[in-house]
Amino acid sequence: MKEISDIIRSYEQALHSGKRMALATVVHVEGSSYRRPGARMLVTDDGQLTGAISGGCLEGDALRKALLAISQQKNKLVTYDTTDENDTTLGVQLGCNGIVHILFEPIHTDDAENPVELLKKVAAKRQNAVLVTLFSLQSRTGSQPGTCFLHLQTDDQVTCHCEGPGMYEQLLAETQAAYQRNDSFFKAFTQNNLSLTGFVEYFNTPPSLVIAGAGNDTIPLTEMAAVLGWDITVVDGRTGHATRQRFPKAGKVLVVRAEDVLKHITVDERTFFLLMTHNYNYDLALLKQLLAVEACQYAGALGPKKKLERMYAELESEGMAISEAQKAKVYGPVGLDIGAETSEEIALSVLAEIKAVLGRRAGLSLREKSEPIHNRSDQRVDYARDDKEEFLCAVQTVAP
Repeated sequence: MKEISDIIRSYEQALHSGKRMALATVVHVEGSSYRRPGARMLVTDDGQLTGAISGGCLEGDALRKALLAISQQKNKLVTYDTTDENDTTLGVQLGCNGIVHILFEPIHTDDAENPVELLKKVAAKRQNAVLVTLFSLQSRTGSQPGTCFLHLQTDDQVTCHCEGPGMYEQLLAETQAAYQRNDSFFKAFTQNNLSLTGFVEYFNTPPSLVIAGAGNDTIPLTEMAAVLGWDITVVDGRTGHATRQRFPKAGKVLVVRAEDVLKHITVDERTFFLLMTHNYNYDLALLKQLLAVEACQYAGALGPKKKLERMYAELESEGMAISEAQKAKVYGPVGLDIGAETSEEIALSVLAEIKAVLGRRAGLSLREKSEPIHNRSDQRVDYARDDKEEFLCAVQTVAP
């Protein structure tokens, strides 16, 4: 979501300056690549780039393709084949061993439903959303419908500008499938006798980080979490510590008692709590509440394991029964074992652990993985018809 926020910010600036723009989106990948489907880059007519569609190797050529899309005012699908390490067509040996399909869409600033305006709706409110982008691998020089359908889950709001009989109903059905899967996927469609691939993109809400503690050691945490684009709330009982001046990157800075913290927080499965007040009683009171909140899936406790065991013992002595399932969502000592010592290193350790929990990963070194870094199952296209072989044959005959 951070990349999208940056793109929206640049879009607003370009609007103010009267610049023309195009949005480049990685819509499909075969094999490996630096960025996955959904990576985006905004290009203005004076060459400014915001976001990234690769590790830097495709951006130069992508700039030229984006400027061409702006000039022609037409969507374009461009394929970069990096499987041949000896191929210097692009002027650089990429070595990614993958085929990357990138859609370039000129931005019509007078259209309230252009691709960036749809992204603004996604980012405007904390809710899940599904965005559908349609493109044709069979006819890259033909019609490329582009970003055409958005559904916002909480608001149950739909934006659709796609043509063809029954397309609205089909796309709406696929958004429900995306919510059920809790993931993005690809789907084959037919629109006006044209075979299309749909990138059904699922947007989860950004992580919400609640830091209990406004000491100096939590400042790097807010700075790093802000770089990641997470929603940040800092809570503490000390008025001299919990101030906007000390935590300018936090969305909220609250001076509240531990017993009142949850009155100010909407907790869901992507809300992460950190107990870092260095005040045993404050952390204990908040931990007691969090253990009883079913939606809370992560509570990180700073300090040694003995401190956490003492907390459990004290709560149990008060008559509270703590199950193993409740203990499983408490991470203490908090963070990954990277040898962290300084506040900045501890912040890195803590955020890395939260990211690992988010991704359901163990936090191992990538060199220890025997399988690809990214799950290749997300490259599969779901076919609703029985002409899969015909479709694939047509795709293979198209020159890259």
